[in-house]
Amino acid sequence: MGGVPERLEGWTPSIGAEVPLKAVVELAFRYRGNVTVLKADGGQITGYLFNRDAEAPEGFAQLLDEDGEGTITLRYRDIRNIVFSGKDTAEGNSYEAYKRRKEQARTATRPN
Repeated sequence: MGGVPERLEGWTPSIGAEVPLKAVVELAFRYRGNVTVLKADGGQITGYLFNRDAEAPEGFAQLLDEDGEGTITLRYRDIRNIVFSGKDTAEGNSYEAYKRRKEQARTATRPN
């Protein structure tokens, strides 16, 4: 999908034909940090998007509010945009990153 950066942290998508809302919600669901949902009514909510269903009669996304207020359910039609505002807590925790750190530690402890 064009228009999507490799690193999502800090990204504010331009929702449209190239990057549809459904795809942005899916990316936010897979993201390991908080997002800020910009609502159609001008409000915003920040939290962890943990559930979504685009195929429901009224597509929806659910967030755990960052303030601990509980679960918030938003209909897709009420979402204007989603900003990947929180730190990606799994950044750098891939298997490849693990192997690089392991190799760096191994070479750093080698005697000359």
